[in-house]
Amino acid sequence: MMTRNERWLAADRAWLGRRATGSVLEVAIGSGASLPHYPVGARITGIDLSPAMLGLSRARAARLGMSVDLVEGDAERLPFPDASFETVACALALCSIPSPERAIAEMRRVLVPGGRLLLLDHVPSTWPPIRAVQWLAERCSIPLAGEHFTRRPLPLVEAHGFEIDESARRIAGIVERLSATKR
Repeated sequence: MMTRNERWLAADRAWLGRRATGSVLEVAIGSGASLPHYPVGARITGIDLSPAMLGLSRARAARLGMSVDLVEGDAERLPFPDASFETVACALALCSIPSPERAIAEMRRVLVPGGRLLLLDHVPSTWPPIRAVQWLAERCSIPLAGEHFTRRPLPLVEAHGFEIDESARRIAGIVERLSATKR
């Protein structure tokens, strides 16, 4: 059974899953909420800092009858060789990674040339009143949980030499879908 949050973001996770091909690394896989959306036969590896989250991913994969390699590790220091994956995905996690610049550099490193980076994250709203609420919420969320609501990955992805294939925002502009190719 999906939680309300999972239902709210199901279309975004489906967007991400439809674009994943070949060997897939999901960075900060968390509870595995994106797993049902990956194509049948995709070779999925998930990495997360939290053993508890990996346990939830493992249980979800088992319920779905999926084989997923799960690794405990840090998005800023991915424990994989260069050019290991055809797709790297990260859903709703760059907002809580201390150095998104380092994480994106690592994602680029483990992608094959021509590989695809898929990001889904909450970003500053396109509506000023909502953006103001996000900014105020960060005054508590950053010191308490390291959660950022006003980061925008797109400029970082461009700065790391990716070619942007697709970028779209929805839900009052607070959710951004981003697909980019490693040049």
